[in-house]
Amino acid sequence: MVLDLIVIGTAISLGPLHNSAFILLLSSRRGFRKGLAFLLSWLANLVAVIACVVLLTGGRPPAHNSAPSTAAVVGKLVIGVALALYGVHRHRRPRPPHGPPRWAARIDGASLAMAAALAWLLQPWALVGVGAATAVDANLSTLTDWLALSGYCLLATLSLVVMEVYAVRAPAAANARLNALRSWLEQHQEQLLVGLSLFVGLWVTARSIYELVA
Repeated sequence: MVLDLIVIGTAISLGPLHNSAFILLLSSRRGFRKGLAFLLSWLANLVAVIACVVLLTGGRPPAHNSAPSTAAVVGKLVIGVALALYGVHRHRRPRPPHGPPRWAARIDGASLAMAAALAWLLQPWALVGVGAATAVDANLSTLTDWLALSGYCLLATLSLVVMEVYAVRAPAAANARLNALRSWLEQHQEQLLVGLSLFVGLWVTARSIYELVA
């Protein structure tokens, strides 16, 4: 479970869409506050999903090969296959480059509530779903699993935390470098989406098949 959560959390953190949006927020008027609202909403979403899983399982993993355990593995398998197919589809039919989304033009006047809502909209829910299905195996009577779930949520938020801290500590340098990063992310968005989708999809598919036959 721990290794799977590390892979999924890293993939979530590296996603180009929410990182580009976050940099736009930081570059806008009252960027620090909007970035913080986005970051906290992002983290709250992750924690809420994990909390729901823990409430359903009671903090104890279901017995191996039981109906709940098999359902969680099958759910991971379905999402893994879907991610892999999505990556193949985007690779074969890449979308043409396009400018910033329409909402980007209104980012300066965005409220803190809008920034928080944007985090919810841009959350990669397929990956979050895989993380939730993986968390079914968590045993909260052990410190290791507590740390694993906490680390997963923090790892999936790491890129936002780093950029927020950087923007606070060195605003002038951060503005230039983060906007350069945003340009790079926009130019390589297709490659990043394809790469992350294929890698996580194949990883989750292989792990799920192994869990079903083991």
